Amino acid sequence: MEQHPKYHTEPVNGHTFRMRYLAGGVFEMGSEAFGPVHKVELSPFYIGEYLVTQALWKAVMGAGHNPSGFIGDNRPVEQVSWVDIVEGNQEDNGQPAFLLKLNEWTKASRPRGYVYRLPTEAEWEYAARGGEPFEYAGSDQLKEVGWFKDNSHQETKAVGLKCPNGFQLYDMSGNVEEWCMDKYSNSFYQECHEQGTVKNPICKKEDARYRLSRGGSWFNSPRFCRVSYRISWRPAGRDGSIGFRLVLAPVQG
Repeated sequence: MEQHPKYHTEPVNGHTFRMRYLAGGVFEMGSEAFGPVHKVELSPFYIGEYLVTQALWKAVMGAGHNPSGFIGDNRPVEQVSWVDIVEGNQEDNGQPAFLLKLNEWTKASRPRGYVYRLPTEAEWEYAARGGEPFEYAGSDQLKEVGWFKDNSHQETKAVGLKCPNGFQLYDMSGNVEEWCMDKYSNSFYQECHEQGTVKNPICKKEDARYRLSRGGSWFNSPRFCRVSYRISWRPAGRDGSIGFRLVLAPVQG
């Protein structure tokens, strides 16, 4: 069996961040509220221990480019759309996509055949659950693991201040919502359930107009911060309550 390092540490323009290796496997995705529950099999991948911070965003995009409303290098970047991250925003002076620039920066340092991208919804939920039965990412008590409307003082917080989940990942419930790669579809879970165990699912439906975010934010009540809660956004939407986390995974053929 191929051995993988527990972590991958990445230097980018004077800033360093760390990705944690997850072995993948089979888990039950969804809940009674967001169902049906269905079995998913995931291949191994690396995921960021922390949300993408403003320091990392600036290291990639340039020191003068920080769209965030709550300023602080160790706070999560926010006010970034799915389009800003994945496609680049042609209306914003031709601003290139964050992921395009990050993958250019790291061509010589990331593992061969791997690329940085957003997590799929299934990867995100698997990582957030952390191999544990909790309602939130690491606890049944949200205040232990997340910043939400009752303790955030109506602002983002520096990453990593709360307890991590079972995979030693921080802020997967609360602080800011996290963009996923998938399109949003109310019927996708049912379709997966009907197939039995689905391997590496991702919703790409042509008629789906919205993208997914997960995890809830500083603005939300606890129910939005559950590991199973799904939220839809316009792909070009920006808000002070939404950011993202990186995945490092093999290039898909």
